[in-house]
Amino acid sequence: MKPLTMVVGFDQREAVAYHTFCQSVLERSSVPVRFLPLASDTLRFYSETHRDGSNEFIYSRFLTPFLQGFEGPAVFADGDMICRGDVRELMELFDESKAVQVVKHDYQTKATTKYLGNKNENYPRKNWSSVILWNCSHPANRVLTPELVQTKPGSFLHRFSWLTDDLVGELPIEWNWLETEYHFNSSAKLIHYTLGTPCFADYAATDSAHEWWDCNERMGQGIEPGALRNRKIVRPRRLSA
Repeated sequence: MKPLTMVVGFDQREAVAYHTFCQSVLERSSVPVRFLPLASDTLRFYSETHRDGSNEFIYSRFLTPFLQGFEGPAVFADGDMICRGDVRELMELFDESKAVQVVKHDYQTKATTKYLGNKNENYPRKNWSSVILWNCSHPANRVLTPELVQTKPGSFLHRFSWLTDDLVGELPIEWNWLETEYHFNSSAKLIHYTLGTPCFADYAATDSAHEWWDCNERMGQGIEPGALRNRKIVRPRRLSA
C-alpha cells in the first residue's frame, strides 16, 4: 500500500499548528501517511510574488500536483486544523473523474479580522481551497506549474478557475468544519480553526479549542500557550459540548 501524501500548510509564525495537526492525523489514521510541509524556504523553485496572503502557503498549495510529479491522489490541508476522523475515510471518497474535490462552503463570515490582525473578507468560494483532495494525475491539473501559480491572481487560483465546474467534486462538510463560523459539531471529521488556531491568545477558548489543546499536550512539545504572542495565558477549561 502506498502511503497517503498529505501536503500541509506551514507558517513559522504558527509552526506549532502544523505539528499539532499532524499529531491528530497520526492518532486516528489506519493507513500509512506521508506529510509534506509547505515551508517556503524549501520551495527554492518557487518565488512568492503575491502580496495579499494571510499566511505563507496561501498560494503554494496549488503546487501540490507539481510536487507529486502529476501522479496519484494527495490531500492538501491548512495547518490550522485538528483531524477527528480516519483519513482513510477521506481517501475512500476519491473520485478519479474529478480534478479536485472540496467542501463547497456557502457562508458569510462572522468576523472582519482574524489571527494576527489579518483582514477576513467574503469572496466567492471562500475556504474551498483549505482542504483539497487532489487528483494529481488529472490532465487538467498539469497547467499548475510554478510559473503559472506565481503569475495568476488569488481569485483565479482559489476559485479553481483553471477547471470547468464539472471537474470540481464535492466533499461532505464534516471534512472541513469551520470553527466559530459554524455551530459546534461533535460529528465533524476535521475541525478548521479558520479565524485563528487556539495557540493564539485571542482564540484559546473557542468551542472546540479544548480538542486542539488536548492534542497539543499529547504531542509532548511543552509549548507554552500563547507563546507566539509572547503572552503567558492559562490553558482554558474544557468546554461542554
